[in-house]
Amino acid sequence: GVAAFKLYPAGATTNSASGVTDLGRCRAVLEAMAEAGMPLLVHGEVTDPDVDIFDREAVFIERVLGPLLEQMPGLKVVMEHITTRQAAEFVAAGPPRLGATVTPQHLMYNRNEIFRGGLRPHAFCLPVLKRETHRRALVEAATSGSPKFFLGTDSAPHPRGAKESACGCAGIFSAPVALQCYAEVFEAAGRLDRLEAFASLNGPAFYGLPPSEDTVTLVKRPFAVPEEYVFGASVVVPIAAGTQLSWSLAD
Repeated sequence: GVAAFKLYPAGATTNSASGVTDLGRCRAVLEAMAEAGMPLLVHGEVTDPDVDIFDREAVFIERVLGPLLEQMPGLKVVMEHITTRQAAEFVAAGPPRLGATVTPQHLMYNRNEIFRGGLRPHAFCLPVLKRETHRRALVEAATSGSPKFFLGTDSAPHPRGAKESACGCAGIFSAPVALQCYAEVFEAAGRLDRLEAFASLNGPAFYGLPPSEDTVTLVKRPFAVPEEYVFGASVVVPIAAGTQLSWSLAD
C-alpha cells in the first residue's frame, strides 16, 4: 500500500520541474492524508529566485511549514534531508507528529567541500551543503537520541557525465557506503550506541511500522571507497570516493 506522499516544490531539485507550485491547491489532499494518518514528506525549500539558495530551507519553515502545521494539526510531516540549525531546532521543538531525516553528506561536510581545491560537482546536492555551524547542529540532532530524527540518505545515482558538465545536476550517490559514513559520524561524536535507533528504529516507529527483521553488521575495519561504480553504460561516483573509511559491512 501507500505509506506516504512526497512534496517537491517545483524546481527545488533534479527532475522536479512538474512539482507543486501552490500548496494551497493541495489542501483537500492534505486533509485526507491527515484523516488517514498518512505522513507528508517534504523537500523543505522555497524556490523563489529572490531567496538566497543558502536561506531557502529556513524561509520554507517560516513561510510554508510552520503555517501548515498550525493549519493542519492532525497532519504528520517528515522534513526530509534537513540541512540547517534552524530546521534541527524547529523539528526538535515541534510536536511529536513532526520528524526529520538527515543525510550522510550533510553530517560529514560543509559547503567548503563543494569548492575544495576547485569546483567539485560530486559534492553538489539540493538542499545544498551549508556552513559548518549548521553541520554541527545536524550532528548534534542526529546523535541526540531523539526519536524525531532518523536516517534518510537521499542517495542519487546520476551518471558521471550528468554531474561533470556545464550545468551539472544535483545529487550525491551514497547508497553503497551510507551506513559506513553514518558510523564515522556517530563514532566521532562519541555516540555510536545511538546509531542503531537512528538507522533502524526511529523511522519505522514514526511511520507506525514494525522494524525490519533483517540485520546488517558493521565492523571496525578499514574500507576503501571505490572511485566509481558501474552504472548501466556509464559510471557513478559515490560519496567519499577514493578515501578510506574506518567502518566496513561484515562479510
